Amino acid sequence: MNKIKQLPKTYKFVATGAPLLIMVVGGPFVIKYFAEIKFKYKIDNKKLTPEEMAEYGIQMKSSKDITLESEFKKMQKLDIDNWVQVRGPRPWEENFSENEK
Repeated sequence: MNKIKQLPKTYKFVATGAPLLIMVVGGPFVIKYFAEIKFKYKIDNKKLTPEEMAEYGIQMKSSKDITLESEFKKMQKLDIDNWVQVRGPRPWEENFSENEK
């Protein structure tokens, strides 16, 4: 009779306690394994020159062309006070413009 009363407590441990113990004890081993893989296959993060990027078909601007002041001037030209909120089309709808409503 005493064993029957202890069964729900045993099942509660198996359902909640055992997974917690497995994660606490086994987690560091799994993290260690993934960290080893990360450092073993680490890719060198080298900067590419504009000539190298041109080989891939990407046009890079010179860092001298882009400054904080030039970007601020572009933002000042934008009219942020007059705008219309337009809902984008859903995947099941056909594309429509604001004038077609």
